[in-house]
Amino acid sequence: MIRKSVLAGIGVCLATSVGLAGCSGGDSDSDVSGEQTSSSSSESAGQSGPEPDLDGLADVVAVVNDEEITKDEFTTAYEGQLQQSASQSQASGQEVDQDQLKKQVVEGMIGTELMVQEAERRGFDASKSDVEQRLEQTAQQYGMKSVEELMSAFDEQGVSEDAVRADMTDQVQIEQLLDDESGNAEPTEAELRALYRQAAAQQKAGGGKVPPFAKVRPQLVQQAKSEQQAQVAQEVVAKLRKKADVTINL
Repeated sequence: MIRKSVLAGIGVCLATSVGLAGCSGGDSDSDVSGEQTSSSSSESAGQSGPEPDLDGLADVVAVVNDEEITKDEFTTAYEGQLQQSASQSQASGQEVDQDQLKKQVVEGMIGTELMVQEAERRGFDASKSDVEQRLEQTAQQYGMKSVEELMSAFDEQGVSEDAVRADMTDQVQIEQLLDDESGNAEPTEAELRALYRQAAAQQKAGGGKVPPFAKVRPQLVQQAKSEQQAQVAQEVVAKLRKKADVTINL
């Protein structure tokens, strides 16, 4: 059974599918300040966006090595991504190309499934403590006081606690796979300083206050690791895709 009701792909945070605050790692201002942008995200979430164009969608959207990605799984991931894309497109004034977005979402889900399969093949296992730790980190990331509060936010969006925990298990396994591929290398001080200078410049340009490097170093480490994982994930998926049996029904 494929568990993709929340996790649509590596680098796509849980919030994408359930309408919580925006993903970290892609917003340098947020990474430097260490502050959440929940108010602006809430405003974006409250704005009406385009209706999902899902007419004629097959019951099985894709098959990855005999594992199915169902219509319901795809719909949950797609609607969350559509909301995010619509919010981003408001600045450019361009409409979301839903056909193109569907392809991007299903490719992300295929990549996720391929990595989960490979992680399981190599024997990587996410313990209950690993999953709980990641849930606590996610709750803190979005300014929530507890995992229970995080689960309530998902529940309000129709995503069950079992689905969240199952998807987080997949994510932990994928991270173990990517760490194995990359050697789990820690970012260098020079790399962290470069990230800080880049983000600080953007913060200053926006009139924001730039906190000291030492204060935001943990966030910069996480950002550097996320960027490294994203690059490794692309390489892993490309390699796995060459020998995989994949069918897409879009």
